[in-house]
Amino acid sequence: MLNAVHVPEPLSPMIPRTLFSAEHEAFRTTARRFFETEIAPFHEKWAEQQHIDRQLWNRAGELGLLCCTMPEQYGGSGVDRLYSMILIEEQARVGDSASGFALHSDIVANYINNFGNEEQKQAWLPKMATGEVVTAIAMTEPGTGSDLQAIRTTAIEDGDDYIVNGSKIFITNGYLCDMAVVAVKTGTSESGAQNVSLMIIEADREGFSKGKPLKKVGMHGQDTCELFFNDMRVPKSNLLGVEGMGFFMLMKELAWERMMIGIICAASAEGALASTVEYVKSRKAFGKSVATFQNTRFKLAELRSETQIARVFVDRCMEQILKNELSVEAACAAKYWVSDLASKVVDECVQLHGGYGYMLEYPIARAYLDIRPNRIYGGTNEIMKELISRTI
Repeated sequence: MLNAVHVPEPLSPMIPRTLFSAEHEAFRTTARRFFETEIAPFHEKWAEQQHIDRQLWNRAGELGLLCCTMPEQYGGSGVDRLYSMILIEEQARVGDSASGFALHSDIVANYINNFGNEEQKQAWLPKMATGEVVTAIAMTEPGTGSDLQAIRTTAIEDGDDYIVNGSKIFITNGYLCDMAVVAVKTGTSESGAQNVSLMIIEADREGFSKGKPLKKVGMHGQDTCELFFNDMRVPKSNLLGVEGMGFFMLMKELAWERMMIGIICAASAEGALASTVEYVKSRKAFGKSVATFQNTRFKLAELRSETQIARVFVDRCMEQILKNELSVEAACAAKYWVSDLASKVVDECVQLHGGYGYMLEYPIARAYLDIRPNRIYGGTNEIMKELISRTI
């Protein structure tokens, strides 16, 4: 039996959470045990090799932690998205930024389930659920950033195939992926939403190559790399949905992706606060506990209040998700405001740790590095504000 790392419990909420049933909490127990025993103790190993071990994908599948919201006929459990929320929260709780399970299960799988034909669903979803296949979503390109309409990876028709040329960057799960859902330009004009299509591309296809894992400021254990496509022949049967509808499909799924970032950041802020409370109670300065100083107590009161406000908003958004009623602007607000808050909370917690907060053996130092990109991916926070402003 592997030893679990010590992870403080989040502080008791000021307003109790009411989202979860006994079945949800049983799933949380399984997810928590997995992250505490099979992921968190090996943080340094994942950081050194820049990805988790491939076998952990199979292990997660064995435990029912992959693609659980997919229909049962495709290997899932057919459960609601609260199960996804629980998995994300338990990953964030142990400070794991290495495993890319959520992107695989809650982004890529959704594209295939919502827009794929029956043959594509049967071919990919069961293997994704068991971990036999690792997947990625490839949208971002060098020079385009958040502007998905300006992608330059082209897919030119040639008989029954497309010839694909281009590259993608910052691709989570890219190094280990067996398949990627790739955004390509199928139209003839320079840019525009009507030219964007999505296609399923196998990583062993001739012309598909991967760069080395990228060296990032944080999230050192996460598998992130560039993907390259050189005169790659892809059959038209790999097209996901309808040609030219890729931008619409991306926009439809981005709301959930942004909500996922809000969940990550709310749980990460709570975890950072819990570990800091534990630290200041045990740390002494000038002969007494750091927790007894008024500045510490007031700062912790501020952080607890703000994390609770974030929690209530995120949980309310999840209620809307379950009803399929969450607005685009609410998802944008959850993404930008909670990610901004998480960065603030972690920064304040580093300060309360003093010099030790800057030492990488302390979880708060790793959180300081890992939390920052949440304000960038999923659409930058500036883009979120632009989208919200359009509704005013």
